Amino acid sequence: MSSEARRTETIPEWKREEVADIVEFLETYDAVGIVGVEGIPSRQLQAMRRELYGQAELRMSRNTLTVRALEEVGEGLGELTEFVNGQIGLIASNDNPFGLFQQLEESKTPAPIGADEVTPTDITIPEGDTGVDPGPFVGELQQVGASARIQDGSITVTKQSTVLEEGGVVSAELSNVLSELGIEPKEVGLDLRGVYADGVVFGPDELELDIAEYRADIESATAAAQNLSVNAGYPTAQTVDTLIAKAAGEAKSVGLFAEIESPDVVPELIGRADAQVQALAAEIDDEDALPEELQDVDAPASAAGAAAADEQTDDDDHSEDVEPDVDVGSDGDNNNDNDDGDGAEGLGEMFG
Repeated sequence: MSSEARRTETIPEWKREEVADIVEFLETYDAVGIVGVEGIPSRQLQAMRRELYGQAELRMSRNTLTVRALEEVGEGLGELTEFVNGQIGLIASNDNPFGLFQQLEESKTPAPIGADEVTPTDITIPEGDTGVDPGPFVGELQQVGASARIQDGSITVTKQSTVLEEGGVVSAELSNVLSELGIEPKEVGLDLRGVYADGVVFGPDELELDIAEYRADIESATAAAQNLSVNAGYPTAQTVDTLIAKAAGEAKSVGLFAEIESPDVVPELIGRADAQVQALAAEIDDEDALPEELQDVDAPASAAGAAAADEQTDDDDHSEDVEPDVDVGSDGDNNNDNDDGDGAEGLGEMFG
């Protein structure tokens, strides 16, 4: 008879029933993990179970029976056996592993630290009145490294003091001082060691997410995708309105540039023509050559700028057509002198 058969025959009935119950528990949920429960007082452990009710379920059993149940179910759950050591429990949920980890982190609560324990963080005694009457406690504070003295009938810490750095071992004296001051430098809670879900075993380092950073990354990626869609002219439900607005704006710009008499651009074309007329009228010295409504008109700033831009554009467009060796100065002056009178007469006829 094999050793496996002999071992099976010697298992008490209550252990078989316990393993069967654990197997049923494991098969009920989508995500199953191993949590460390060492150092958690029974009262706080029960409070944590109540907080997790409806979201996750905690089950405690002997480590040997837990390992047997994990191996019996298989399907990757057997990989969790490497985390079964010390004081542990099974945690199960239908939430995703990241949500389960977040729930367990939020369920942790502050707790006092005992002598000979390793502190998980720097231990600091804050400045201020301790509320303790004068007595030997002031010496205890000074003994652990805090600056303290009796002041106004009470023991006062005169300066914030770091009395033990992270990783240090807590002495009995420091533990007593912290307990007297109500300082709880550690957190107790269900320490998730590993969780199995969707065929993958996740460690705590893989499950710890910076939610704010994660949200910012998603928002940035969404904005970049929308920008790419708009610039590529690729319509989607999220970008079609932007694409239509962009196309409408570009079409209007083309209509204005080409001076197309479309109902959408005619008002702006008329406004631009009116500004150009006022700018031109402002350049004419002979007010008698202008109709009454254009006399004493100053050129609008926008029109003057537009006229200057148009003139510069015309110069740029024709600059390549003019030979650099050709002298056009005198002819140009004579032509301008001859055109002044004709221009005034023309405007007079135009405006009656």
